Amino acid sequence: MSDSLKYPERTALLVIDIVNACCHKDCEDSSAGITYERIRKMVDERLLGFVDRYRQQVNKNVIIMGLKPWTREYLPQNIIRLYDENPMASYFGEEGFEEEQYHLLPVETDFVVKKNTYDCFASSELIDYLEQRGITDLVICGVFTDGCVLSSIISGFSKGYNFIIPRDLVETTDLPARQELQSLLLDYTFPMQYGRVVDSSAIV
Repeated sequence: MSDSLKYPERTALLVIDIVNACCHKDCEDSSAGITYERIRKMVDERLLGFVDRYRQQVNKNVIIMGLKPWTREYLPQNIIRLYDENPMASYFGEEGFEEEQYHLLPVETDFVVKKNTYDCFASSELIDYLEQRGITDLVICGVFTDGCVLSSIISGFSKGYNFIIPRDLVETTDLPARQELQSLLLDYTFPMQYGRVVDSSAIV
């Protein structure tokens, strides 16, 4: 067992937002700097294989966090207000294609849950799952490093969870400013304040 997982029996893998809205070419908006080439490369070349190896070598505590429709009907009022006041902040989606999984196929033992905000830990279903299984440590991967991954790490850490962040299994859009911010998070903020940053090969 990897030394990176100090308590494998109390560890779960949390995979965030590997959905079309955050990965698929048809959901890109190049005019707003929202393109996903790096994300697709990360998912297809590294993340999918890692999830399978984790199931086989560590445990079956795999959580697939997806999205409820990113529409006014499902979003909280603060996100709606933010988007109305600053359209560049993000976007409203359309129910259907956008929240479908992108190349990531859950298996029967996975726990699949959806959120309607950035923070995974706003989901009482997720908290219940972790508490029922005595989970204290989370390997966290997915997109966006500077968005839902960041929000979830901060929130989960404040609730007492420990984090292992595989640096090669988180990603953000291709925009240079966001890539630079991602590097700062992985090199400084996460290891200094929220958890251990490792290569995925150090886990499985």
